[in-house]
Amino acid sequence: MSGKGKVKVGIIGSQFEGEIHAASFQMIPDEAEVVAVASPTPGHAQKLAVRFGIARVFTDYKKMLAEKDIEMVTIAAPNYLHAQMTVDIAGAGKHVVCEKPLCMTLEEADVMIETCRSKGVLLMYAEELFFTPKYVKAKEMADQGAFGRVYLVKQMEKHFGPHAPWFWDVERSGGGVFMDMGCHGIAFCYWFLGRPKIKTVYCQMATHVHGDKTKGEDDSLCILEFDNSAVGLIENSWARRGGMEDRIEVYGEGGVTYADLHMGNALPTYSEYGYGYAVEKAPTTKGWTYPVFEELWNYGFPQEMRHFARCVRGKEEPQATGEDGRVIQEVLFAGYQSAATGSKTQLPFQADGFKRPIDLWLKGR
Repeated sequence: MSGKGKVKVGIIGSQFEGEIHAASFQMIPDEAEVVAVASPTPGHAQKLAVRFGIARVFTDYKKMLAEKDIEMVTIAAPNYLHAQMTVDIAGAGKHVVCEKPLCMTLEEADVMIETCRSKGVLLMYAEELFFTPKYVKAKEMADQGAFGRVYLVKQMEKHFGPHAPWFWDVERSGGGVFMDMGCHGIAFCYWFLGRPKIKTVYCQMATHVHGDKTKGEDDSLCILEFDNSAVGLIENSWARRGGMEDRIEVYGEGGVTYADLHMGNALPTYSEYGYGYAVEKAPTTKGWTYPVFEELWNYGFPQEMRHFARCVRGKEEPQATGEDGRVIQEVLFAGYQSAATGSKTQLPFQADGFKRPIDLWLKGR
């Protein structure tokens, strides 16, 4: 590996998230270049490679790791594979970008962090809300004192369910909507408030709509109490009709701000006939819709990948690390425990003997 020029990237995964990674890197050609993609599903990686001009295609990611010029590998694979893939990538001497959530258990998180440290590679946690332009601006204002002492931060993400079948399978995902999207809200509140210690977690969750598809919850509410007296409120749903909703609210003793991720970048549109694509998770394009322009940039994906590439070159320090991912993983476990007991769960929390966060909730049902 040269250590100069564009960072050479390999992607593991070729479906929805893998496509986002490929498209995001294509938007930052000055910093990085995707040179390989791996997926075990015949034809999937090839289709992605053709679409984005990726030169090398593999059905076995371990063979991709043998390519000497690849310096950084992004993991866009099901949750239960994250830990072993990270160990393998680090063992090959390559930097790791792992999609959220970090893994399935705290023990896995510790192995991932220690392996990357011992191999001298970066473990970077792919939380795009740290790079979402509207949310970054809100934090910038808060850090400048615009709202005084911030006492409440809310993050909401809701739609009618995920793209890939594995999300519905708790054996592979580790949980339902709280595992899938609650990790975003936990990370956002933690980051926005400056990473204070999280004292307690209180969650309610249920399966309202998709009981025929999953054992997991399709709706969740989570309250975090921080040791600086601030509160985080996180709302997530796979049961919301009408497409994607993603927004934040910040309340301080001296001010307030709201940010709706989609509405400020959408074109209110009415169509009797429908059209190609409006926005992620939109169920239809007939009637009133709100197509979003420059969607990936509005989400923060290209900015995130540019940052990770610059970290590989030593130009920046990682904003989202494996240690951050471990904090989120601990809160996920504590949240499922809270939902099972109906009471607050104190942190630190250790879920010994449980292989998936959702098992803590399912055991009491």
